[in-house]
Amino acid sequence: MLGPLSAGMIGAETIGAGIGAAGACLGYAVRGRSAALLAPSVWRGSRLRPVLALTFDDGPSESTSEILHLLEKHDIRATFFMCGANVRRLPGVAREVRAAGHEIGNHSDMHPRFDFKSPAFIHGELARAQESIAAATGFTPALFRAPYGVRWFGMRRAQHGLGLTGVMWTVIGQDWKLPAPCIVRRLLGATNGAILCLHDGRTIQPAPDIGATVEALRIALPRLIERGFRFETVGELVSLSLRQTAQSCPIPS
Repeated sequence: MLGPLSAGMIGAETIGAGIGAAGACLGYAVRGRSAALLAPSVWRGSRLRPVLALTFDDGPSESTSEILHLLEKHDIRATFFMCGANVRRLPGVAREVRAAGHEIGNHSDMHPRFDFKSPAFIHGELARAQESIAAATGFTPALFRAPYGVRWFGMRRAQHGLGLTGVMWTVIGQDWKLPAPCIVRRLLGATNGAILCLHDGRTIQPAPDIGATVEALRIALPRLIERGFRFETVGELVSLSLRQTAQSCPIPS
């Protein structure tokens, strides 16, 4: 028979294990690329087709045009997740992206982390970015990528209200910190249906250095094409039915 001290210790261990499990579940819901508890999202397309989607976050920037030239050279259409603040700073670059035939997504207004933010704050960030992108380009995004891949309570309702489907990634280049050869290795690990995440900006910094990203693309794109991959926008890669299913998830009261 257990004494009071032993029973108390077992009870504390049980509570601790429960808290740990709950924390792990919440952590996955917040940042897990396939998680849909806090907000519906997609992170890859069909594995049956040799097709990739190339995406860029944090733009537009003063260096976005370099990436546009590379994409034009290889006849690739990509998806650019733009920050509203950057669009207001460089509306002409945003229009250049749209005029080149690329897809534009919402990447929030000021690129904050959304964990522990209120639903009103989250909705405001997404709504301001929608307004800025539409005002500059005449296009209203249907896709949203959360800064840092962080989802939070209230994001599902915000996405639903603004007609946005969340997009995560299959492969992230970590191009904000890695040199070009390391970025190339990550990109070359892509498989059918992968969504590749790179950056044409650095949060909302003016004139960011994206030299490593540009150099990695110069090396990786010809190699991926030689391996038989084709490129589509995220909207093309992910089936309409899947996006509609994600958007139709019930909204919690």
